[in-house]
Amino acid sequence: MPAPGGPLMSRFLIACGGTGGHLSPGIALAQGLAARGHEATLLISHKKVDARLLEKYPALRVARIPGAPFTLRPLGFLRFVWQFAAAFFFSARIIRAWRPDVIVGFGGFTTSGIIIVAALFRRPVALHEANRVPGRAIRVFGCLARRLYLPPGVSMPGVRRSAVRHAGLPVRQEIVRLPREAAQTRLGFDPSHKVLVIFGGSQGASSLNRWVRNRLERLAGDGIQVCCVTGLGKGGDEVREVATGAGGAVKAVFLPFCDDVATLLSAADLVVSRAGAGTIAELIRCATPAILVPFPRAANNHQWANARFFEQQGGGLVIDQEYLADLDREVRDIIFNDWLLRKFRANLQRMDRANLLDLILDDLEGLAAPGLARPAGGSSSPSPAEPRKQPA
Repeated sequence: MPAPGGPLMSRFLIACGGTGGHLSPGIALAQGLAARGHEATLLISHKKVDARLLEKYPALRVARIPGAPFTLRPLGFLRFVWQFAAAFFFSARIIRAWRPDVIVGFGGFTTSGIIIVAALFRRPVALHEANRVPGRAIRVFGCLARRLYLPPGVSMPGVRRSAVRHAGLPVRQEIVRLPREAAQTRLGFDPSHKVLVIFGGSQGASSLNRWVRNRLERLAGDGIQVCCVTGLGKGGDEVREVATGAGGAVKAVFLPFCDDVATLLSAADLVVSRAGAGTIAELIRCATPAILVPFPRAANNHQWANARFFEQQGGGLVIDQEYLADLDREVRDIIFNDWLLRKFRANLQRMDRANLLDLILDDLEGLAAPGLARPAGGSSSPSPAEPRKQPA
């Protein structure tokens, strides 16, 4: 029964660190839960990309969980085992101290330890898989989940059918389509020229960075402006003026990181990008046509599966990295074809209906319902395992 003085609320632990593709939907989920009066703590990795992305969200509660990717290389495997053990004991402490009602995992190496401990403590577990080929953590621990959120049309053996819900990837609330000219002006581009964005995801893509640098003069000759997000550690801020074929100049901008994705994608007439599920969800939300170049060494080739679905739904095209030499022609054929761009944007707006954050929030509230005995504003006394407000 609710205590007098406030509505019932629940506590959620969200394991989502390691890559922008895991962290961004975790942030979106935390925002949605907070808007409904719940408490959420993000469990993030110690990687720089996590801290950089969270700089915009000082109000979110975060804690850093130990972890390392799985590998069979001897030293890497030993590091994985050591970090997994550390994550196990960290998870036990935080669950005992904070007593979450539901633990949510978005896959990756930050998920494994907390999910095992949650099962031992008999806490409800929900897992979300954004890619069309489920990752290792989701495949291994899916049987422990009371709820498994999968992309529409994707199934997974060994999981109870009653546990599966089909839902799109949660997108942060500030990721919305902006007027093209306003977005381009905000980034310092000339709205009278086309803008091509190169976007390798949160960690960048070296092959795409090289491709655009090698073709800057050729693109500028066609009057195409460029904004390339290189990735942290792959170069600093750089702005260049490159001569056009008409005797003028267009701007080429290189950024190691962009924390205003909505403006970036809204300014783009066309994006050349990797095919991570998070990037695709943001392209769909901003209705930005894209040529996707799947990362060829992605686990289980999941980026190729993501990209093919995107192409089949009419959001853009797919090019294998082996055929990057053909990318020049494809960029020119699309970026100056306004009819085709409008067609792609219409298809992307139709696809956005699959991004059902409210469905996930409603379902998680149902999972937490047996533990809804804590009033909003109730006790939340600090302890050694209590998560910090700010990432360290």
